[in-house]
Amino acid sequence: METTTDWIEEAEERRGELEDKIMEKEEAEKKLRKKIQEYEGKIRELSDALKRNNLCIIGIPEEEERGKGAEGVLEEIIAENFPELGKEKGIEIQEAQRTPFRRNLNRSSARHIMVKLAKYKDKEKILKAARDKRALTYKGRPIRLVTDLSFETWQARKNWHEIFRVLDRKNMQPRILYPASLSFRIEGEIKVFPNKQKLKEFVTTKPALQEILRGTQ
Repeated sequence: METTTDWIEEAEERRGELEDKIMEKEEAEKKLRKKIQEYEGKIRELSDALKRNNLCIIGIPEEEERGKGAEGVLEEIIAENFPELGKEKGIEIQEAQRTPFRRNLNRSSARHIMVKLAKYKDKEKILKAARDKRALTYKGRPIRLVTDLSFETWQARKNWHEIFRVLDRKNMQPRILYPASLSFRIEGEIKVFPNKQKLKEFVTTKPALQEILRGTQ
């Protein structure tokens, strides 16, 4: 009996030591995951910073810029959609090209045109004009003008699209803020939500909003 008791006590002690090691390992893995997320966030911010002055033009047919360059395409878009901006002086384009650099013949859609402007304020001025007009065209064809962001940031922003459309139909002035926060007007105030969890917590306090967003979260 004494031998059995000693064996049980030793086994319990070893089990306790093993559980401690498992907890230490889990804690170390948790810290590592957090550190990796922090590094990924910094890389995303750096990538977005490098694209700070960039505009992305979506919907322009391939080879449309032949003879006038991609810079000429943006100038024609401004003249067609924002004639008041076209009259201003000083909007300087540093470079513009199709992306990806090589055309993929298996793609049915046209490659986007990436435009780098000399000044960030000019990019914001163009985007604001695009938001105000909402429906943009190029020679009568519908197009889009968006800011150039990293793939990770676009994915995070994409998660808001369905909710954004619902709020927009209700004229609640939704906006996607950098990097991927949602803002909208409710009860005369602008509310900002960094993620869906924060929005979900807020919605539980607003029955009317809960009904509007039913099925979108």
